Amino acid sequence: MKLAWILWLASILPPQTADSLCLSTTLYLEARNQSIQGQQAVAEVALRRRDSGLWGDSVCEVVTARKQFAPTLVSPNYRLHNTEAWARAVTIALDAQRNWELPPGERQELVPGASHFAALAIASPNWQNAYRVATIGDHTFLRVQNLAPGGT
Repeated sequence: MKLAWILWLASILPPQTADSLCLSTTLYLEARNQSIQGQQAVAEVALRRRDSGLWGDSVCEVVTARKQFAPTLVSPNYRLHNTEAWARAVTIALDAQRNWELPPGERQELVPGASHFAALAIASPNWQNAYRVATIGDHTFLRVQNLAPGGT
């Protein structure tokens, strides 16, 4: 499957289904080589950002915000060819969404407050010295800004 096709499909699906597809695609692109826990943490950052409203009001808007997540950083012609990794990303994305639908005090959070993540061994974002919440696999999760629901 080409990335461009997946993003087009997300644009015509009902919002909840589209968000599941966008989150699955992001997990595949960002963290398919990471542990389940690492992929869950990436999903948590995307869902927390969605709740803040700063990058958009849907998961698809958040993960396709300019230069924020892999769907806007890799070529639209990129092919998602690892079916095993894709199936795992879909399962993790759906589980993460179900978890995030729980009231905040009942959610299982792996990286509480994390608003960003990076593979610091290969990237040097200007916010890399922010508060480090956790390192899981190759990714360091950071609280660059407090993300209250509704962007407040």
